[in-house]
Amino acid sequence: MDKVIITIARSYGSGGRTMGKLLAQDLGIKYYDREILRLASDESGIDEALFGKADEKLKNTSLFKIARKAYQGELIPPESDDFTCNDNLFNYQAKVIKELAEEESCVIIGRCADYILKDHPNVIRLYCYAPLLDCIKREQAQSSLSEVDIIRKINRIDKYRSDYYKYYTGADWRDVRNYDFCLNTASMSYEQLIEAVKAYIHIYKK
Repeated sequence: MDKVIITIARSYGSGGRTMGKLLAQDLGIKYYDREILRLASDESGIDEALFGKADEKLKNTSLFKIARKAYQGELIPPESDDFTCNDNLFNYQAKVIKELAEEESCVIIGRCADYILKDHPNVIRLYCYAPLLDCIKREQAQSSLSEVDIIRKINRIDKYRSDYYKYYTGADWRDVRNYDFCLNTASMSYEQLIEAVKAYIHIYKK
């Protein structure tokens, strides 16, 4: 395998984003999170702010209750009235993710990248999770919210991520069959988690 693309799905408070950053640094490869929005904006010519607003809009609607055909890669042309609809904004993000996977080794956080790249030969799909108590402790370290409010926040964000994934992929975000390697981030330090992933990559590449 000439390169490796690591996608990371993560439950809120598991530290998956931090682990992804550290892993990319350790491997000397690019890290992509919200940068995907800027690249999708450059690709499509659509204002980057619309991509961020689409995410926020989806959080506050019942859109996810509406059945949708899972993402197939189709793009809506600029002359269409639906060019800037939420589905097309997602499709442009997916196009960028596929292009990155073809061009370079990288770590990609969230955005259904594991599903978008499910047929790509050089992808390792990770899922990071942690027991609720550990997620609470991580959030308490950077938040002044009460424990009750933190639990509500964790549940709300995880539900949104699950609904988002279901809407765009037709699959269950928490289904371990979507991933190559699931990591309980509370079981080791970040350094040990990175070593575990690197060991997996080494075996996978053989």
